[in-house]
Amino acid sequence: MLNKRVEEAINAQINAEMWSAYLYLSMSAWCHANGQPGFAKWYEVQFKEEQDHAMILFKYVTSRGGVVKLRAIDAVPTEWESTLNVVEETLKHEQKVTSLINGLYKVAFEENDFATQSMLKWFIDEQVEEEENAQTIIDNLKMIKDNGYGLYMLDKELGARTYKQASPLTTAED
Repeated sequence: MLNKRVEEAINAQINAEMWSAYLYLSMSAWCHANGQPGFAKWYEVQFKEEQDHAMILFKYVTSRGGVVKLRAIDAVPTEWESTLNVVEETLKHEQKVTSLINGLYKVAFEENDFATQSMLKWFIDEQVEEEENAQTIIDNLKMIKDNGYGLYMLDKELGARTYKQASPLTTAED
């Protein structure tokens, strides 16, 4: 049975992951509207990944006899100053999510919930990757500056990204 304090913390994280998905869908819409279809596609993949993260937590709660309690998702921003600003906001957001995951791990640790600690290891590793990816795009944009051809090439590269279901959700049938 899942400890109530851990269950409440995971439910809060499910909400945060769904908000993240909504944020990335908004960023995708902004990129589409601003002539960056590759960036838009990259954010569409991010949107799906965040939904996966919420489902991993959802399935974990139910598998441990807990109850998932979905809450309203707050509004997300819809406007940014530039493509660089969108990605800088992405990095800030991922750093916030890392902090939330670390806080969730701390709750599991304080409650001696070893199973939840084990499950959260995947999320901790995932956050390292998420922050690194955003920082790499920021570095590329700063290197490119106002070079239209460079921005075009980066947009094409990001547009080649494909969605891959998060590994904790895959099964032998997938």
